[in-house]
Amino acid sequence: MAEHSGQAPSRRVYDEEHEAFRELVSRLVVHDVVPEYDTWEQEGSVPLSFYRRLGELGILGIQVPQEWGGSGISSMKYSAVLAEETARHGVVLGALRVHVDIVLPYLLRYANEAQLARIMPGFVSGDTMTAIAITEPDTGSDVAGIRTTAKRVGDHYVLNGSKTFITGGANAGLVLVVCRTAPPKEDDKRYGLSILMVDSSAPGFSVGRKLQKIGLRAQDTAELFFNDVRVPAENLLGAENEAFGYLAHNLAKERLSIAFGAYAAAAAAIEMAKSYTSSRDVFGTPLSGFQNTKFTLAECHTETMAAQALIDRCLELDDAGRLTAVDAAIAKLFCTEVQGRVVDKCLQLHGGYGYVLDYPIARLYADARVTRIYGGTSEVLKSIISKSL
Repeated sequence: MAEHSGQAPSRRVYDEEHEAFRELVSRLVVHDVVPEYDTWEQEGSVPLSFYRRLGELGILGIQVPQEWGGSGISSMKYSAVLAEETARHGVVLGALRVHVDIVLPYLLRYANEAQLARIMPGFVSGDTMTAIAITEPDTGSDVAGIRTTAKRVGDHYVLNGSKTFITGGANAGLVLVVCRTAPPKEDDKRYGLSILMVDSSAPGFSVGRKLQKIGLRAQDTAELFFNDVRVPAENLLGAENEAFGYLAHNLAKERLSIAFGAYAAAAAAIEMAKSYTSSRDVFGTPLSGFQNTKFTLAECHTETMAAQALIDRCLELDDAGRLTAVDAAIAKLFCTEVQGRVVDKCLQLHGGYGYVLDYPIARLYADARVTRIYGGTSEVLKSIISKSL
């Protein structure tokens, strides 16, 4: 990894192409994101014009096959580099990672060629941003309890229900909606779920309020409502009533994405704390010279290097097609818990200024809390890991 991001140069998970991509992302963030970021946070979303800019640079299509206008690179390492560079500058690029790290794997695995031909041009260009709608107000993590329904009527489904906590929901042009198309079986409550690809301009589709969150304020998170939305049957993703298995399969990549984002935030927090404590004098002595500062940074660095080793191993496993659900659960559990501890300690080293949003460490602190909740809470992950023992 490059010296400028504060990591050891001996890190081998990235090659020269990854580092060239890192430089591209760094320039983009410095010139196009940082000057506008306060406005994005105030507005609660990233403008669609910025996503189109990402499309022009080829960032949205890195993992998209070449026949659909992308680069055809299946590795998630480029997404990890992107996470590291945005964290280093204390920014979040809206719902970008939902678009490329979460929605895209569903499309590539379950969409047919006709669907991909319709969707991919806008996906790659940034003209059509995507989201996935699973969570409902009364179900939380209980996917089997989903109540949003879709009834087949001729060549359409009629969709009714609501979703909440939908990242990217306000800006999305296409939403993958998990809904119930058949009653659950007595011996299998997971049966009967399907995924419909819903055009957000369809009559009856409405976006509720943008949720006011503690952190990730530049990432639109919204409520969605469906009132007799007619969805063409050709927009069914995969097979009818089999969505629960699809969700389980794709959770590993989603959790790996959250894990390497958490590691990146912890590494960024250390760099921010090193910079601040070196420039801040207390009682005539640089704050970095106090034993407490040295010990705190040593603790943080040690934990973060352990998280880095775990992330690198999981990225390699994913490239080889051998990342398991348990591997991803371990990575997310460990890295998000490390993130919480490290960011908190680094904020403490900033003193009162760490609580002021003028300092990026404050944003990292606010953004960090949710990573132990979404994509599977730490408690859910512990349950998964314990079952594998």
